Amino acid sequence: MPTIPVDKADLFQRLGGSYTTEEFDRLCFDYGLELDEDTTEEVEAAIKKGLPAERPQLKIEVPANRYDLLCIEGLSRALRVFLQKEKAPRYKFVYPPGGEKDLLTIHVHPETQRIRPYFACAILRNLKFTPLSYASFIDLQDKLHQNLARKRQFASIGTHDLDTLKAPFRYEARDPEKIKFAPLNRKEEYTATDLMTLYESDKHLSRYLHIIRDSPVYPIIYDAEDRVLSMPPIINSEHSKITLDTKNVFIDCTATDYTKLQIVVNMVATMFSEYCEDPYTIEPCRVVSPDGISFISPDISTRRVTAHASYVNSCTGLSLSAPEVVTLLERMSLHTEPSSSNSEDEITVDIPCTRPDILHECDIMEDAAVAYGFNNLPDIFPKTSTVAQPLAINKLSDLVRVEWAMAGWVEALPLILCSHEENFGFMNRIDNGNYAIKIANPKTLEFQVIRTSLLPGLLKTVRENRSHALPIKLFEVSDIAFKDTSRERQSRNERHAAAVWCNKTAGFEVVHGVLDRAMKMLEIPRISAHDHEAKTGYYIKEGDDPAYFPGRAATIFYRPPPAKSTSATSKLDTLTKEVEFIASEIKASLHISHPSDLAVGTLGVLHPSVLEKFEITYPCSALEFNLEPFKR
Repeated sequence: MPTIPVDKADLFQRLGGSYTTEEFDRLCFDYGLELDEDTTEEVEAAIKKGLPAERPQLKIEVPANRYDLLCIEGLSRALRVFLQKEKAPRYKFVYPPGGEKDLLTIHVHPETQRIRPYFACAILRNLKFTPLSYASFIDLQDKLHQNLARKRQFASIGTHDLDTLKAPFRYEARDPEKIKFAPLNRKEEYTATDLMTLYESDKHLSRYLHIIRDSPVYPIIYDAEDRVLSMPPIINSEHSKITLDTKNVFIDCTATDYTKLQIVVNMVATMFSEYCEDPYTIEPCRVVSPDGISFISPDISTRRVTAHASYVNSCTGLSLSAPEVVTLLERMSLHTEPSSSNSEDEITVDIPCTRPDILHECDIMEDAAVAYGFNNLPDIFPKTSTVAQPLAINKLSDLVRVEWAMAGWVEALPLILCSHEENFGFMNRIDNGNYAIKIANPKTLEFQVIRTSLLPGLLKTVRENRSHALPIKLFEVSDIAFKDTSRERQSRNERHAAAVWCNKTAGFEVVHGVLDRAMKMLEIPRISAHDHEAKTGYYIKEGDDPAYFPGRAATIFYRPPPAKSTSATSKLDTLTKEVEFIASEIKASLHISHPSDLAVGTLGVLHPSVLEKFEITYPCSALEFNLEPFKR
């Protein structure tokens, strides 16, 4: 949750009263916020010592999805409405004297689709900035950049003195060598390529250079006289910078994510529209897309949904009427009105553009509960009671954990992410590119893929604990992940169990015993590979996994029990069984495995080259198998 610092005196003045620390802490709690710190005592102590000190601040922790509370303007506005000192504002458009035909126009060129395709903008007219409001204006942009826009990756904001520019504007994407302008706080002009070199050593801007640096074209915004407004998402131009004397502000927003684009431009425009000569008014612009279709920006329209008093009551244990729920919702800055239907239960709610966090009726219910007071909600027993039951795979995993731990093995919990080399190269395994989930922008080389085996993590644990007394006996029961294009999320998890034995001798028989113990507790009998009469069981056969020493590796096979028939056996079923029996007899004579047998894991003595790559000097044997087929 982000923490925002606000000027204490300014906030209390906006709220129309003074509060003690305890009183304001209570107010924050009632609204779902948290007062993190009050710097008043620190400031007073500094003043007594004759040291320079800033004005006292309140540091307030706000919900991560409440972007309207990231500045003092939005925070004080929400608290005033909550305290019923004013009604929630309704934001509206104000058109130029000539009407919609005189709207400022921005043409978006097709080349921008290659780098940052989305554009939105707004105009705030006749602003009156103070040093505090100007600082808050800049600070809100920075918070949105860092929070919602993920360090300008998804969206970036530019603000300009409109009186220094001439419409119409153009949003283009050009070769960096063909872009030249004076950036913010500099008088001399640079090409875009030179700017990349110039800002490499800048502590603030160097963090954003990678977003466009390798692109063949850079985004750029021009006015009618080819003067640059900004090169998003890096820097604005010196020519159009805003100051305390700026009266008319043009806000531009470029993005790679359309939803975040709309949220960002709406937040900046609505939060500071209160400083306009006509408060809470915004002048829209006309944006012409590359295909020639024009639209009005920003979109500050409300979103109408229907809530129900009965739903609020069922979730909170209250017995509120629809008018009472309406009063609560209005305290949370939601616009409500009677439903158009004859139902006394329905409430029509207009969600303002400042509340993108409201996605469902449950969010409206939560706002009503906050306004009522969580501490005031009644303590009641639920009308129905349920008994929790663990998932089958979790119950199975705990059973294996307990048995192996009781056998003297130590459970390890390595990281789920690992390097590509550890997952494949170190294990002598080849990546065919079809099943490992790779991280698009890994922070380090240690976190490139989601592991497809538990063994690399266990071997790294052995490496880091090689100074411990031998033998080292480690195990892990956890998930691995694979690509799976047949599923909506394009991936799937598998619960695996793995163990590693490290000693002066290889200990193949030890890991084999660990496997047998786990199967015994799971009541899975051991059978012969060629015993086709056995209905269920497990067996091992020589394998060829390159992670193990040749001739000292085995594959674990499991024969699941036959599915129970839910209907009477027909003549066709009888004929099918006879055919299957004949086929199984033929396969048995040829020493071919039963058709339903599953290869669920491997065990064996690890290859010396694997141990060398993991810097382990003693022989090791390992076991890993899939638990999913055994869950019931």
